[in-house]
Amino acid sequence: MVRNIVAIFNLYLDVYFYTCMKPKIFDVIIIGGSYSGLSAAMALGRAIRTILIVDSGTPCNLRTPYAHNFITRDGEKPASIARKAKEQVLNYPTTQFLKDEVLRAKKSASGFELLTGHGITLNTKKLLFTTGIRDIIPSIEGFSSCWGISILHCPYCHGYEVKDKKIGLLGHGKTGFELSRVLYSWSKDMILFTNGESHLTKEQAWLLKKKNIPVIEQKFLSIEHLNGQIQFIHFTDGTTYQIDALFTKLPFEQQCNIPQQLGVELTEQGFIKIDDFQRTNVTGIYAAGDNTTVFRAVSVATAAGTKAGSFINRELIEEEF
Repeated sequence: MVRNIVAIFNLYLDVYFYTCMKPKIFDVIIIGGSYSGLSAAMALGRAIRTILIVDSGTPCNLRTPYAHNFITRDGEKPASIARKAKEQVLNYPTTQFLKDEVLRAKKSASGFELLTGHGITLNTKKLLFTTGIRDIIPSIEGFSSCWGISILHCPYCHGYEVKDKKIGLLGHGKTGFELSRVLYSWSKDMILFTNGESHLTKEQAWLLKKKNIPVIEQKFLSIEHLNGQIQFIHFTDGTTYQIDALFTKLPFEQQCNIPQQLGVELTEQGFIKIDDFQRTNVTGIYAAGDNTTVFRAVSVATAAGTKAGSFINRELIEEEF
C-alpha cells in the first residue's frame, strides 16, 4: 500500500516537473536509456546540450546475469554497468531522465512533438532512438525461463563460460550449420538440434559428420531447467538429451515502432537503416544500438551511442552557427 502511494506521488512529481519546469524545446530527446542511449547522453551532456532520456526500464538483456567483452567491466552485471552509467550521465546539469514510455510522435515546426504514457507532451529538435529489439521466444515449455541465462545468442559474449562443456545448437539449414562452425572453437562436444527437418545440404551434413557433430531432427517438447539453467531437452518422440547450454539465433522485432510511424526505413533484416553517421533516412532522427545492428554487445552499443551523440551535436552546430 505504502509502495503504491509512493509510486503515485513520484508520478505526479514527474508530470509536474516536465510540464512546468522543462525547457520548451529540448536539443535532443533520447528514447531508450540503456548503454547506447546513456553513452549518447554523456557525449551530448558534455557538449552542454539540453537532453532528456526517456526510458521504460525494460532492456532486452534484463535477465542476462553477466556482461563480457567490455574492457574494465568484464564479468560485471549489466544492470550494475547501466546504473553507474546513469549516475555519471546525470551529473551533467543539462541532462535529465524520465522513466516513461513514448506512445506517439509527430513532426513539428521545431522538430518533433512526443506524447508519453504519463500524458506528458515533449518537444525536441532532434530524436535519437536507442530502443533495442525484442526477441521472439518460441512456444517451447521452459525456453523463456532459460533465455539469457543458459539459452544464449552470442558465442563471443557467453562462449567462454561454457567452453569444453556439452553445447546444444538450435537451428536448421545455413543458420544451424554456421552456429556449428562458430561454436566448434569453444567446444568439440556439441549437438545440432534442428527441431524438424534439417534442411542441410549434402556438403554441410558431410562436414558436420566429419567433425562428429550429431544432427537431431526430432521436435522439441520441453526444456527442463533449474532456475534458468538448462538440464535436459525433451523431444516429442520420448527421447531426452542432457546439455549445459543451448545457442540459437531467434527472430526479432523492433522494441519500438515509433520510428516507422515517422517514416524511418528498416533493412531487409528488420534493423533501423542508418548511414555511417547514425542518421536515418528522416532528417533529424538518429538511431544507435541493438536496433541497428546484428552485433549485440555492450561495447558495440556504447561506441555507437558516443558516435551518435557526437554527430547530432555536429548537426546542431551546423544549424546554429
